[in-house]
Amino acid sequence: MMYIDQIARFLPHRYPFLLVDRIIEIEAGKRVVGLKNVTVNEEFFQGHYPGNPIMPGVLIIESMAQVGGFLMMQKLEHPEKRLPLLASINKVKFRQPVVPGDSLKIEAEVIKAKGSIAKMFAKGFVEDKLVAEAELMFALEEK
Repeated sequence: MMYIDQIARFLPHRYPFLLVDRIIEIEAGKRVVGLKNVTVNEEFFQGHYPGNPIMPGVLIIESMAQVGGFLMMQKLEHPEKRLPLLASINKVKFRQPVVPGDSLKIEAEVIKAKGSIAKMFAKGFVEDKLVAEAELMFALEEK
């Protein structure tokens, strides 16, 4: 299990945009499972939507991308010299809202990888219910 201080060594994101709280499983180069604890204190809930807070879909996708990016960075000898960039998003489906109090469990699995490019399929779950899914492509760039 990896916590926020360890995650921050591999991802360039920082508060308020680091949207992964914990990595709970990792199979190097193949699969990763991360958690995002969704709290009512997050700034985006002030406007999305007052009185009916729902996590924006783009931030669910960003959480998935950060978990996938973490998996890509794991294979690097010097992750501090590279940036994981989201290159494309396909086959996105949102199946149910994510709300304050939810723990969003994100599973990302590599479909294909070659050099500094990887395609993954990511799924988001709340209490074992599929809430979102997407095919994500990443590219590693030099800093």
